[in-house]
Amino acid sequence: MTHAQDGKRMTLERFLVHQQQMYPEASGELTRVILQLSTVAKIIASYARRAALLGIKGITGETNIQGEEVKQMDSLSNTAFMEAFEYVDIVGAIVSEEMDDPLILHAQNDHAKYVVLVDPLDGSSNMEVDCLTGSIFSIRTFRGSKHEDILEKGEEQVGAGYIMYGASIIFVYTFGDGVHSFVLDEQIGEFVLDHANIRMPAHGKIVSANFGNRKNWSAPVKTFTDSLLSNNEKSYTLRYSGALVADLHQILHRGGIYFYPEEQRRPNGKLRLLYECAPLAMIAEQAGGGATTGRKRVIEIFPENIHQRIPFAIGSLQEIEEYEKAYTGSSRV
Repeated sequence: MTHAQDGKRMTLERFLVHQQQMYPEASGELTRVILQLSTVAKIIASYARRAALLGIKGITGETNIQGEEVKQMDSLSNTAFMEAFEYVDIVGAIVSEEMDDPLILHAQNDHAKYVVLVDPLDGSSNMEVDCLTGSIFSIRTFRGSKHEDILEKGEEQVGAGYIMYGASIIFVYTFGDGVHSFVLDEQIGEFVLDHANIRMPAHGKIVSANFGNRKNWSAPVKTFTDSLLSNNEKSYTLRYSGALVADLHQILHRGGIYFYPEEQRRPNGKLRLLYECAPLAMIAEQAGGGATTGRKRVIEIFPENIHQRIPFAIGSLQEIEEYEKAYTGSSRV
């Protein structure tokens, strides 16, 4: 379904209220979290559009917990998320790629029900050359301790989504009842419905991966890619932007597969489970697709630490099944 059925532009807030009415037990608190996330999206989008003019494209000189250089836009985006939830009493903690430990906001507040996990600016290196970037978020239940409310399987997520900063600003979310997409109408300053109940094609033609790293991939992944290239019945098109959100977004609508597997130098993969892989896996599954390490369904993985990395593949069911078949009976290299 695209746009509102009554022909009117439906704002994100109106859509959320409409969806909430379908669940009499709903309190509206998740709606507050999503609306706050949409405000963060507008703030980061504004920074991104003016980054060159403001001189905020470079690095800060700091290094994050991942051992990566922190870019100014990384820092600004992270701050935008932190400040947005500082006074939202229903969010007890925030976990970010840019912070060593969770930021506890309202641990002693009886109203605190959720923890928000974020990758504040996915693909931030693209900012240097004005290419696509994004943000990823996961919403989990807050119970008061790291082990209880953060280190849980992705199945425990109550919501997830992403924001894409490009020609349009796109906001995508799910509460486990379908995947819905909104586009920012800058004339009115509101996100309006673009697609409701998105369904990912069961098979697609897009392959998104960094083939420059192929020599370092494990044997099963090489087997999988060889089968793609030699398949005479199906043809594929390579699309890889360097921003996970952007690569997934096109697969969400057109079908195919994205993968960033284990490598010789990264035996555990590159992408982070809690605030990159798990939320996007929830999006994919709610749209009829799947996400896997090759050996295990992503949302079934019990995390060992906040910044855990995993091998990752996400996309249409047919391609995911073929990806997993390549691992059957294989051992990692």
